[in-house]
Amino acid sequence: MTTRLESWAPKALVALGVALLFVGSFWGLAKAPGEVFMGDVQRIMYVHVPTAWNAMLTLTFAFVCALFSLFTNAWKWDNRLEAAMEMGVILSLLLCMQGAIWAKPTWGVWWDWDPRLTTTAVLVFAFGGILALRAFVDDPVKRAVWSAAACIVAFVDVPIVYFSVRWWNSLHQMQSTPETVSKAFHWPLRINAFGILFLWTGLVALRARVAALRLRSEIAPPVPEAPEGKSAPTGARFSGGDR
Repeated sequence: MTTRLESWAPKALVALGVALLFVGSFWGLAKAPGEVFMGDVQRIMYVHVPTAWNAMLTLTFAFVCALFSLFTNAWKWDNRLEAAMEMGVILSLLLCMQGAIWAKPTWGVWWDWDPRLTTTAVLVFAFGGILALRAFVDDPVKRAVWSAAACIVAFVDVPIVYFSVRWWNSLHQMQSTPETVSKAFHWPLRINAFGILFLWTGLVALRARVAALRLRSEIAPPVPEAPEGKSAPTGARFSGGDR
C-alpha cells in the first residue's frame, strides 16, 4: 500500500522544483549581469547548462534502474526505468532545442554536425527508440528484459556526450567549473540545477506509479465468469514483486 509520505512527496518535489526554477530564472534574467562577450545571449545558459547536467543524471539513473531490473527481476525497477528514460529523452530534446537557440546568434547557424550536438542527437534517438520498443512489446517480461538490455547499450553514448568536447575538435565550449564561471553567475545556475533536479525526481516517481498501474492490469489474472445469481470472485492482488 502507498503510504501518505509516498503519496505527497513526489508532488512536493515537483512544486519545489517549479518554485526554484522560477526564482533561478528570474535571477538570471533580471538580476545577473550580462556576459562580457555574449551579452544577453548568455542568459539562456541559466537553463541550458542545468538541463544538460540533469539530462545526463536522469539517463544515468535509468542505467542504474536497468541494471537492477535485470539482476533483481523486480517490477518496480522496470517501472522506474520507463519513467527515467521518458524524462531523459525530454530533457535531452530540450537540451538540443536550447542549444540551437544559443547557436544561431553565436555560431550563425541553428545546427552544426559538431561532436557534442551530434552525440546528443544520437542520445535522443537511441532512448526514444527504446521507448518505442516498449510501446510495441505486449509481453511485460520481454518488454522489461529487452528495454533494460537496450538501455545499458544506449548508455554508452552518455559518457561520449560528456567527453566529446575533449576528445574531438568541437565548436562547443569545454565544460564549465566554479573556477571558470564568474561568481555573479553561480546562484542562478545552481538554483535552476536543483529546480530541475527536484522537478524530474518528482515526475519520475509519479510516472513510475502510472507504469505500475498499467502493469497491474496487464498481469492480473482474468476474473472467471460467475454462475447465475452469484458474484464473481475477486482476482489475485498485484504485489509489484518479482517477475
